[in-house]
Amino acid sequence: MSELYSKAETLELRRRHIGPSCKVFFAKDPIKIVRAQGQYMYDENGEKYLDCINNVAHVGHSHPDVIKAAVKQMELLNTNSRFLHDNLVQYAKRLTATLPEKLSICYFVNSGSEANDLALRLARQYRGHQDVITLDHAYHGHVSSLIDISPYKFNQLGKEGKKEFVHVAPSPDIYRGKYREDHPDPASAYADDVKKIIEDAEKNGRKIAAFIAESMQSCGGQIIPPAGYFQKVAEYVHKAGGIFIADEVQVGFGRVGKHFWGFQLQGKDFVPDIVTMGKPIGNGHPMSCVVTTREIAEAFGASGLEYFNTFGGNPVSCAIGLAVLDVIEKEDLQGNAIRVGNYLTELLNKQKEKHPLIGDVRGIGLFVGVDLVKDQQKRTPATAEAQHIIYKLKEQRILLSADGPHRNILKFKPPMCFTMEDAKLVVDQIDELLTALEEATGARTGNGRSSTAQHKRKVCFLFGVLKKGVGETCTNDFSEGIA
Repeated sequence: MSELYSKAETLELRRRHIGPSCKVFFAKDPIKIVRAQGQYMYDENGEKYLDCINNVAHVGHSHPDVIKAAVKQMELLNTNSRFLHDNLVQYAKRLTATLPEKLSICYFVNSGSEANDLALRLARQYRGHQDVITLDHAYHGHVSSLIDISPYKFNQLGKEGKKEFVHVAPSPDIYRGKYREDHPDPASAYADDVKKIIEDAEKNGRKIAAFIAESMQSCGGQIIPPAGYFQKVAEYVHKAGGIFIADEVQVGFGRVGKHFWGFQLQGKDFVPDIVTMGKPIGNGHPMSCVVTTREIAEAFGASGLEYFNTFGGNPVSCAIGLAVLDVIEKEDLQGNAIRVGNYLTELLNKQKEKHPLIGDVRGIGLFVGVDLVKDQQKRTPATAEAQHIIYKLKEQRILLSADGPHRNILKFKPPMCFTMEDAKLVVDQIDELLTALEEATGARTGNGRSSTAQHKRKVCFLFGVLKKGVGETCTNDFSEGIA
């Protein structure tokens, strides 16, 4: 395939014309991708990469049914939603049919950030309250209103980052969080922390507009909330006059396998007041949606302000959205998420038994995290090791990312057409890399546990001086960072 520019020229033009805060994957040696199909991406030299991270290309890159639907509708008409068009109402009908009955009113927008920003407007208009409770390490989008409620971002700004109207609850992480797997009722314990936040806010004359949470935290480290947590939080938030926003931008549309939506893992007795969705909704086409109750929608309309979005709900976007729903059903991608996800988790758990660097394997369907640790007892995050793994996998033409507060979680969220063969290939490569790491660093001692001092010295030797982006540094005297 002939390219307009060489990779070096593309990189130089990017440096010249694109904002420096817009980062690339694998900054030391970025990949130039020119096409993709299914679960594979191809560089300018025709090299094939297995994509384990792209939850945007939900039904597979360049799916022919999605492309056909887009082209067919674009040849006929694309305009705004002030004109009547069947695609808009048909898509709203199909989409709401996947949700609990009371979630029946749609607002179509163009990105996950737009969806979450609009959800905040709905919540604040509902009762006139302003304050928001968010989870630690949460990320909800890049616009100003969402940076304000995303500790994953605003914590990087120092003490001035958190606004007075924002309240941060502990992430319901039962592996390395405040209440762990040995707690008799972590769901209630974490929910009681939210209750205390509400009580303290009200004592200070503040009123809660909303509690917002990803149904499963993604940037926060692939965190699966304990069952019952959302129900108890919703009870406390409703009592305070607030509403519950479930952010499904990362994990919706059948990724968890047994359910279409991540929040449904909490049980049939939990229904959020607002659901936001994005990323997978259009398989790479920029579209998103906010779904809420008629009561909340009518309160929003009572302000007298019209809500209009130039591109939201246009005929082409809705045709694409309908095609994505059709493919999910036709190709049984929810079933595939169960089968392949269970197999992937089973393979990774076998590696956990074998490798002391694996502290935890957690996930549901095709949303899986591997928590790498330097010490299984102390659960010390293995940040440098995680970065090493993803770079080495890239050399093997496998794309995987590391995320979480300590950037030590290997993060699986591949296209939903990911296969058992793909899963085995990745895990086999991880096995080889972990074995090499453990041999190089002395992670195993005679009793099968790591020697911290030995591990520290050898990891520093292996990795040299780490880049700032990794978040740790080895000095010549091994006195800081990697331990």
